[in-house]
Amino acid sequence: MNDQEMMECVGKEHQLERLRAIMHRLRAPGGCPWDAEQTHESLIPNLIEEAYETVDTIRRGDREHLKEELGDLLLQVVFHSELAEEDGVFDMDEVARGISEKLIRRHPHVFGQSDAEGSEAVLKQWDEIKRAEKGDEDEVYLHGVGKGLPALMRAAKLQKKASKVGFDWPDEEGVFEKVSEEIVEIADALENGSDEDVAEEIGDLMFSVVNLARVRKLDPEVLMAAANAKFEKRFAAMEHALKERGQGLEEASLDEMEAEWQAAKAR
Repeated sequence: MNDQEMMECVGKEHQLERLRAIMHRLRAPGGCPWDAEQTHESLIPNLIEEAYETVDTIRRGDREHLKEELGDLLLQVVFHSELAEEDGVFDMDEVARGISEKLIRRHPHVFGQSDAEGSEAVLKQWDEIKRAEKGDEDEVYLHGVGKGLPALMRAAKLQKKASKVGFDWPDEEGVFEKVSEEIVEIADALENGSDEDVAEEIGDLMFSVVNLARVRKLDPEVLMAAANAKFEKRFAAMEHALKERGQGLEEASLDEMEAEWQAAKAR
């Protein structure tokens, strides 16, 4: 596509090719200096940010902006594919072909002769095929699980994978008792242990709380996001109430802030 065709293209079936052509033009001589300077490594923060912004719109049920955020996320895939194509490694077509072939391989109950009744059977089959494809049969069971994920998400993924072979609490009561046990161990570390002991016990508590969320079929990342939002909302209400009294956050005492916090909590 030339520049004029890129600007005038309206056909629905050509929009992905148009996006690729625009990205190629931005990276070409005479294009955009910023785009031309980027590397796979320099774009990592953008990729993470766009993924989280997409997740945020989904969690908020913001369908109006979901299309925009998906576009921003798609741009990151196209950008990385363009960089790889320039290096002669692969291109966007190979990315699409790879994921298409993977989906076909890992859904033999749809595209082949395998039988898998229900979601649990499908996931078990997926894991078996994945391990065989990656040559992980001789690796330890948790090899490669969730690499690169944020720690909270990876904890849940590790626990879920372990539960598939029966390494799990029989009920949530046992998980809650473990949470309580870890709290006691933190108290003991605070009184008798080193800073390293305290840090380790806090980590153990967090891991146990993630486990409790998992057995309740709750996503710990979603729960943490909701808790963050609740804290932010109450803090803003406290700040607003103090301002109405002519006080700033720096001027208010802890008791005054606590009183307004409790008032916000009660609303």
